[in-house]
Amino acid sequence: MNSNGTFGEQQYYGPATVARTLRRDPWWVEALLTALVLGGFVVYATWVAFQPFDYAHAGPYLSPFYSPCLSANCGEHVSLPLIGSWWNLSPAFLILWIPAGFRLTCYYYRKAYYRSFWWAPPGCAVRDARSGYSGETAFPLVLQNIHRYFFYLATLVLAFLWWDAALAFRFDDGFGVGMGTLVLTANAALLSLYSISCHSCRHLCGGRLDVFSKAPGRYRIWRLVSRFNEHHMFYAWISLFGVALTDVYVRLVAMGILHDIRFF
Repeated sequence: MNSNGTFGEQQYYGPATVARTLRRDPWWVEALLTALVLGGFVVYATWVAFQPFDYAHAGPYLSPFYSPCLSANCGEHVSLPLIGSWWNLSPAFLILWIPAGFRLTCYYYRKAYYRSFWWAPPGCAVRDARSGYSGETAFPLVLQNIHRYFFYLATLVLAFLWWDAALAFRFDDGFGVGMGTLVLTANAALLSLYSISCHSCRHLCGGRLDVFSKAPGRYRIWRLVSRFNEHHMFYAWISLFGVALTDVYVRLVAMGILHDIRFF
């Protein structure tokens, strides 16, 4: 310590410039697991997008990776026939860019893949892998600012997922509930929690207000959404697994590997 009560530059900053970190705990485990899970989901979603539509639906169930179905080649599962029968590719390509963009620009997922894939930084008190840092002010990271618009688009997709969940109660012999009904409903609920807890949703409810007392209704909504926002990371992960497992269930039923349990 110097005579003026401050630490000398060499003593205070020296070790950090030599070692990547002074931490002795396995700080890299979280980054590794995040990279494996996110990378695995991207690989699976890409594989699903290239699969035939025949394995994306089973009875009244429609995989969330294909909803809303905008192409006429979706048959009875077409949600909104904006694209004619000339579309020969998988209908998943028409809508997957929306949930993908929503999660890619999500504030939590930015932290997750910045740390796990780019090491910027890989953990708290761990040095960046890069020598320089420009934040999100330059291309392509400046495009992260469009997250709020992906939130609006994802909300539309979420509405269709709830509609698909409602249709999952309709069987050939009338109203009923099967295991797939519960799976699709749970998936829509988990995705709703992820969207409601989103920072953009919180800003939409309470942003641009200088005095909350002038808008008591919005203030109450903002407080409610803020409670969900505290658990945004949890909803981000559980909804990611939920949408993947929902597709797996519908796909296995369509392939005849699983038999859908009909409760009534």
